Amino acid sequence: MNFLSSLSFSRLLLVMSAFSLGLTACSKDKKEDNLAFPDQRLVGVDRSATGGDDSLQGGVNAYLWRASVDTLAFMPFISADAVGGTIVTDWYQPVAANPERFQIICAILDRRLRSDSISVVVHRQVKENGQWVDAPVSPNTASDITSKIQVRARELRADKYKK
Repeated sequence: MNFLSSLSFSRLLLVMSAFSLGLTACSKDKKEDNLAFPDQRLVGVDRSATGGDDSLQGGVNAYLWRASVDTLAFMPFISADAVGGTIVTDWYQPVAANPERFQIICAILDRRLRSDSISVVVHRQVKENGQWVDAPVSPNTASDITSKIQVRARELRADKYKK
């Protein structure tokens, strides 16, 4: 009697499932790209001919996204949407004794790694009479943060080609 014909349908299904799982486990690439812990290769395909169009699923440049997360990591995030390309931080007070706090809203606007592909808005509040009141931000604060994000994005992209 044949081995396969001696098995009941449910046992045959169980054996075939185990066999197929074993095959997929053997063929699976152990090294997966993960934007939370990148290995500097954010996208498996080089699209450098299109100006750095290395994008995540939603059409956001992966290098700008990762650079934004890295640069703003010192602040607590309220939300971080990789598909939409937006990061909203919670209020951050640099020193507890300092009566001012900051919030940053960062938006990635394009798939390309360009200077106009990112927008950073900084909000500042100062404490007056026990209440937080909106205050002006230094004019170069948002541009300085944008520059740091862009430099980090270029580093990530350059590191991709070092391997």
